[in-house]
Amino acid sequence: MDKLILWHWQQRRMALLFLSFPDGELKFIPMDVIDCPKHGSIIYHPSILPRHRGASAINWTLIQGDKKAGFTIFWADDGLDTGPILLQRECDVGQNDTVDDLYNRFLFPEGVKAMVEAVDLIADGKAPRIPQPEEGATYEGIQKKENAEISWDQPAAALHNWIRGHDKVPGAWATVDGQVVTFYGSSLLDASVPAGQELAIKGASRPGLVTKNGLVIFGNDGKMVLVRNLQFEDGKMIPASKYFSADETTALELTEEEKKMAEDIRAIWKGILSNIAVIEDSTDFFKSGASSMHVVRMLEEIKQKYSGLQLQNEDVYMATKFADFVQMAVRKLRGEDKEEELVIDYVSKNVNNMTVNMPYQCFINGQFINADDGKTYDTINPTDGSIIASVSSASFADVDKAVAAAKEAFENGEWGRMNARERGRLMYRLADLMEEYQEELATIESIDSGAVYTLALKTHIGMSVQTFRYFAGWCDKIQGATIPINQARPNHNLTFTKKEPIGVCAIVIPWNYPLMMLAWKSAACLAAGNTLVLKPAQVTPLTSLKFAELSAKAGFPKGVINILPGSGGLVGQHLSKHPDVRKIGFTGSTPTGKEIMKSAATNLKKVSLELGGKSPLIIFNDCDLDRAVKMGMGAVYFNKGENCIAAGRLFVEESIHDEFVRKVVEEIKKMKIGDPLDRSTDHGPQNHKAHLEKLLQYCETGVKEGATLVYGGKQVCRPGFFMEPTVFTDVEDHMYIAKEESFGPVMVISKFKNGDVDGVLRRANSTEYGLASGIFTKDISKALYISEKLEAGTVFINTYNKTDVAAPFGGFKQSGFGKDLGEEALHEYLRTKAITVEY
Repeated sequence: MDKLILWHWQQRRMALLFLSFPDGELKFIPMDVIDCPKHGSIIYHPSILPRHRGASAINWTLIQGDKKAGFTIFWADDGLDTGPILLQRECDVGQNDTVDDLYNRFLFPEGVKAMVEAVDLIADGKAPRIPQPEEGATYEGIQKKENAEISWDQPAAALHNWIRGHDKVPGAWATVDGQVVTFYGSSLLDASVPAGQELAIKGASRPGLVTKNGLVIFGNDGKMVLVRNLQFEDGKMIPASKYFSADETTALELTEEEKKMAEDIRAIWKGILSNIAVIEDSTDFFKSGASSMHVVRMLEEIKQKYSGLQLQNEDVYMATKFADFVQMAVRKLRGEDKEEELVIDYVSKNVNNMTVNMPYQCFINGQFINADDGKTYDTINPTDGSIIASVSSASFADVDKAVAAAKEAFENGEWGRMNARERGRLMYRLADLMEEYQEELATIESIDSGAVYTLALKTHIGMSVQTFRYFAGWCDKIQGATIPINQARPNHNLTFTKKEPIGVCAIVIPWNYPLMMLAWKSAACLAAGNTLVLKPAQVTPLTSLKFAELSAKAGFPKGVINILPGSGGLVGQHLSKHPDVRKIGFTGSTPTGKEIMKSAATNLKKVSLELGGKSPLIIFNDCDLDRAVKMGMGAVYFNKGENCIAAGRLFVEESIHDEFVRKVVEEIKKMKIGDPLDRSTDHGPQNHKAHLEKLLQYCETGVKEGATLVYGGKQVCRPGFFMEPTVFTDVEDHMYIAKEESFGPVMVISKFKNGDVDGVLRRANSTEYGLASGIFTKDISKALYISEKLEAGTVFINTYNKTDVAAPFGGFKQSGFGKDLGEEALHEYLRTKAITVEY
């Protein structure tokens, strides 16, 4: 018996004697306290009886590949688990669930609740006694080490079930190089056969492969299982990937500080292993009498003295001897235990007086890999229409892998255990790397999206760096509140709230600011402690994949960040519906946003949407006209008009209308259209061919409806996807171009009568969109009045495009809901838990 706890159930004037046995069975004995009659004993059993009677029931649930697990509370019998059933509960078994997963997720927390319910039923005289059926009954005894040898002539799924069913006790084993080796941490591997070094295993018809991710073993069906850890007969555990290099590590020479740490650890070991006279270098922690509880104690004592040393339970099992443990701890403290160098296949190009190296594969669980089905697509340089690279096109299977990796990293990985300041430190490091690589990132952004290089450097990349630094600073400042509540005298109550990460988040971004849109959403997501799967726009994947490379260099744990290039209809849709995704953040068109909301309803995942716009810019006759012209042009032509908050319609007061138009056309004629890598270029190519064609059709529609085309409206006669900056006047409210967004370099101008403030306000608000808006006037009272009445998430006064990482950004109406940037963005990626304590 591990523990003996007397639990008083005062409201029922009863008590429970709680006995926990090593085989996992819990026995609860209701006892008399005052005047209650004796009811007998009830027993908790970790299976859905009558299946898997006997000890090791939960292990056999996995070994036999059951799709359902659960527990039974039954009336005690003669020890054969055949007593009448009081109640049962069941749960699904995941493909890679272990005994620990089932216990922590369901069997323990739900078991406690069910036992309380059982006691209530007994106390109320309502507890049923349902006879157990004999049909389907099985009886399994305690699984012993000698019976846990792996039988190799089985499908991969059966091998996986055998290994995970014996993890951690007693441990499935095989004979390798003449010694018994125990396998831990298995998962089914659905991919092409990876590169690795062959390892002969006794009884296996095909050698295993020691790969960079672990040991790959094969079922008789040719499918694969990945094993993460191996344990030798002497108790030493190693990562399976290190099998051939386990004995090659050279002992470190310790500094004086490290020697002091070693002696502190020796003292901690001595305090635990009190039966050992002297802790020698060869002293084995477990062979000297330590148990799993002592592992926790030892690590916590070390953590108290050396808070910067991040050790996990598994580290102790992998270095059981004192000298090995000290060496491992020192390597971790020095940062020498880092993962192997990331393997990346690049497409390299000499461009912009530098060599740019561009990853082109999916980034899943810390690795760049081809799409599961091998499919690729070409990403095009809009400057000349040439192919930059063939990029992996993620499949449904890749989405499932990426979500699984993100879920594992969140629930069981280093990221989920990391303290907030360490999380912030990683984000600062990533921001520093983005700044270090800013010229390469800006060059990739230019050739992939058509952004003018100088703008890409300052805004696309510059603001991305600022965003990560801003949210890195928030990591350790996310906090709840204490709330005074009505006291039920004489009791005292305390209510407080916690802000918690949501879990796995999907992020789907557009093509106009590829890296900046990634940063706006993912920085807040990561600062809050979530993991993410991000789908870049199909036509602009390259800076997102370069970002993935930099995140690995910064030290982000595997699975925290996953990048899936490919089709929005396939990848984006699957992410929206995926049951393990708990939040989706999307920037794009309103129709697509509506479809995402429908898909997200499948598991009621949290959603934030930044959608289309038709932002009004109102220019009054009392403005600084030259400034209004300059800012108005920026409001329309910034980033070639591919700007979500672009001024989709300008309202110019009648008395200055003609002069405003004349000045705009004069300035357009001075603009240089050309190669975005040319530092003197003002206006680059549109993002992709289909978008250029849509813009040309948009202009044709404007002309047909009777608007006056003052300038432009045509494709520039040169290779690539260039369009002339365009100006329309005499645009009436019913026209298509007055209502719909162009998302390009098209200025749509309507005049309004002098002094008609309320009239122009009505026209400005007469749209289903509400992303941004602008006002130019020297009359601050008028400006503030209008800003209150405009139905838009952002209002600019005597400026435009003035976004900042600290200011919340998001729209109203069909421009979406939720915020990017600022403190408000964090709340999109957090959930609030209220906790009340009586004391």
